[in-house]
Amino acid sequence: MRLHRLAITAFGPFATTQEVDFDALSTAGLFLLHGPTGAGKTSVLDAVCYALYGAVPGARQSPGTTLRSDHAPVGTSTEICLELTVGGRRLEITRRPAQQRPKKRATGFTTEKAQSSLREYDQDSGAWRALSRSHQEIGEEIGLLLGMNREQFCQVVLLPQGDFARFLRADAEARGKLLGRLFDTRRFAAVEERLAELRRAAEHQVRAGDDRLLGIAQRIAQAAGGSSASAPPDRAPGDPGLAAAVLEWAALARSTAHERADIAESALAAAESRRAAARHGLEAARELLRLQQRFEETARRAEALEARRPERERDRARLDRSLKADRVAPAMALREDAERAHRAARAEHDRTRERLPAGLADAGAERLAARAGAVRQELGALDAARRAERRSAEITGERADLDRQARADEEILQEAAGWLAGWEATRRAARERIEEAQDAATRAEQLAGQLEPARQRLAAARRRDALAAEATDAGRRLDSARERANTAHETWLDLRERRLRGIAAELAARLVEGEPCAVCGSPEHPGPARAADGQVDPAAEEAALAEYRRADLARGETERAYTAVRERHAAADTAAGDATVAELTALTGRLAREHAEAHTVAAGTHAAREALGRAEREHEGRLAARQEAERRVAARTSRREALEREQTSLVDEVRRVAGETGSVADRAEELEHRARRLAEAAEAARAVDATALRLKEADDRLADAAFRAGFDTPDAAAAALLTDTERRGLQRRLDEGDAEAAAIADRLAEPDTRDAGARPPAEAGAAAAGYDAAERALRDASSAYAAARDRRTELGRLSRQAEDEVRRLGPVREEYDRVARLAALTAGTSAENERRMRLESYVLAARLEQVAAAATVRLQRMSSGRYALTHSDARTGGQRRSGLGLQVIDAWTGSARDTATLSGGETFFASLALALGLADVVTDEAGGARLDTLFIDEGFGSLDDQTLDEVLDVLDSLRERDRCVGIVSHVADLRRRIPTQLEIVKDRRGSAIRARGGTG
Repeated sequence: MRLHRLAITAFGPFATTQEVDFDALSTAGLFLLHGPTGAGKTSVLDAVCYALYGAVPGARQSPGTTLRSDHAPVGTSTEICLELTVGGRRLEITRRPAQQRPKKRATGFTTEKAQSSLREYDQDSGAWRALSRSHQEIGEEIGLLLGMNREQFCQVVLLPQGDFARFLRADAEARGKLLGRLFDTRRFAAVEERLAELRRAAEHQVRAGDDRLLGIAQRIAQAAGGSSASAPPDRAPGDPGLAAAVLEWAALARSTAHERADIAESALAAAESRRAAARHGLEAARELLRLQQRFEETARRAEALEARRPERERDRARLDRSLKADRVAPAMALREDAERAHRAARAEHDRTRERLPAGLADAGAERLAARAGAVRQELGALDAARRAERRSAEITGERADLDRQARADEEILQEAAGWLAGWEATRRAARERIEEAQDAATRAEQLAGQLEPARQRLAAARRRDALAAEATDAGRRLDSARERANTAHETWLDLRERRLRGIAAELAARLVEGEPCAVCGSPEHPGPARAADGQVDPAAEEAALAEYRRADLARGETERAYTAVRERHAAADTAAGDATVAELTALTGRLAREHAEAHTVAAGTHAAREALGRAEREHEGRLAARQEAERRVAARTSRREALEREQTSLVDEVRRVAGETGSVADRAEELEHRARRLAEAAEAARAVDATALRLKEADDRLADAAFRAGFDTPDAAAAALLTDTERRGLQRRLDEGDAEAAAIADRLAEPDTRDAGARPPAEAGAAAAGYDAAERALRDASSAYAAARDRRTELGRLSRQAEDEVRRLGPVREEYDRVARLAALTAGTSAENERRMRLESYVLAARLEQVAAAATVRLQRMSSGRYALTHSDARTGGQRRSGLGLQVIDAWTGSARDTATLSGGETFFASLALALGLADVVTDEAGGARLDTLFIDEGFGSLDDQTLDEVLDVLDSLRERDRCVGIVSHVADLRRRIPTQLEIVKDRRGSAIRARGGTG
């Protein structure tokens, strides 16, 4: 990366546009940036950082800080423009932060959003080509080209010496934080955490498997009951010997259960034999009792059957008479049918005679039939009159239709005349509606352009007010976290100091009689130190340190949260402007109402145009309808006259035929009714004669059938008849009596029944009691055997389940042992990790070793070969982890000592060498992007003349790699030694940049 040109406007202390030509400075290779305190030396570096990353270095990006110059005129916008070459591409970055500007159409100020643009110089066309105006796209592009984030850039390119001086004196924990941020070793920390998670998961699986195995052991103990020789093994989950102990104990319980099941099976066989003998005796007693009861029951049934004999004889005689009467039944049914038909014919004959004229009341069937034929002949002569009457009715309908059409055409003519009279007013009103809707559409577009920004400002104002309270709460939490961190730090330092005061007693506690002392080497210990009251042990110091680290971590997280809230609040405040939520709500509501009203009116544009089109079409339709109605009126007059002439002739013809009835239809209906009544009366007279003859024949046949069946009269035969139900009932009673008599005779003939009746009464109760006792004994034996058998089966099943669980648990335990070993190794807690180094610390130690090697090259030159930096992974004592130690080797004494023992000047050039070495290593780590421009900020005032010359020689040697190095300092002696200078001059109107020396 090489800087070419920097333009600063209204930024920091610079009120007007100031430019820095880095191309001119790079010809000298080394230049000085100086000026009085507060003039703006660091602001130049801030401008470079802001141009690249859109933010100034973290230490100066405090909440509430504004980048705009207080000296800048109101109309001048804050802007940073940086031209540089990176990755072989020449780029120009222009950024404007969010800032206040005067309103264009009103008084007061409004907030202008942050703006960014990126351009690239095209060598072929010799012109700049725009690439992007997106903050995110520009940030991703610059980050990809540089290969560094903002924090790495500030450490590598701007070289803050104070940070590296603290780095030299810091402990391993603080060094680890800085190196971790620069080299991004989060993936190694993620590996540690992942292994720890795998270890916890595997441990959970092992413990879960052991819990399941112990659960099976408990079920084995419950299933075994009192048959187990001992209780389940007393082992905790996770114990490696748990599986073998459970399997051994289960085998013992299983063998005991087998023995008890065999004993219970033998007892069951004996009980079954005793129950079989008792069952045989009980069955014999029950059989004798059954036969005796059967004999007594048969005797009672025989007596009852003999008592019912007279009733059975009467039923048999009644059944025989009903069978004879069945031969007379068909003649009876025939006579009843003939009588019913004759009565129906007489009733119909009487009904038809009542409707005949008086002269025909006693007429016979032949006369009535002849009279009906004459009426039908008269009815046939009315067909022509009917057709005339129907045509007259049709003409009446047609004349009515003509009248309706005439009234409709008259209404059309009147309505058309009224509508056409107001046509001009209707057309003018429709055109006015169209013009009004077009004006409203223009107004709606203007209001829409104002409404969306107002809504965005309202949403930002609400976020601003909400975030203000959140920022206040976050500030209180940050103060509390800082207070806790400071308290924890002071506690740790106090305990550490107290421990160091009593370190002699701590060392003396480790002395063993006869073994050499670790300090003096003597095997004799005549007066070892004694621990004083309140002596601090290493565990207490480690606990205090851990508490301080947790508090400091919490403080950092709280500080980041506070910064994030403030940034969101600042962004919301910038977007919302000076207006309150109430003002913006009122403004948004007013604009929304006006926009809705205008949009509603504008939405009627199409409807207004459609209304005008419909009115014009209706105007044309009205004119056409009026002309058509006038044509139909003229044609209708001639048609009406023709119909009137035709109807007059038809009416005269109908009157001649209808006579007094009024119409041909009424006359025809009258004749049809007369002919139908005459025909019905003739038919009824013939039916009466036929049914009387059939009734006489049926009476003769019935008398003959009764005589032949043996009955004196037909009535006697009818009395002997029975229904099917009555006959089946008599037959069933007779059959049941016969069956009962046969069954009694068969049972009395059985030899066993006769013999049982002669024997003494059976004693079945005593036999049943003996059998019940044998049955209970068998049930008890069977229950005991079933329980023993189930216990044996259940113990076998649980034992197999325990064996399966042990087999499944084997690979899980092996996996847990392997993962736990790796997790402990990477976490630095394993005995195999002798230096107790975490994986992340190991990687950082390698990076620190590279940084120390790169820094030593320049440090030896600055110190005339006296000092060299070396990395140390020695343990620091106690339970602390090692790997990030840093020592300085003094060639004059040949000894290595801690970097914290360097003097002020030695610390400066050691930290400078460390910063330059770190810049080289981070550059290689980030992808090897070449850094041709570096800045070194302060620290030269602590050097003597000779050391200053050596340091400047080292910095001057950087030009061998075509680098341009800028030194930021107010040391007066550097102005004599570095001819190329950028001087920052300040006054009450703002600072200015002046180039001196070899810059041209």
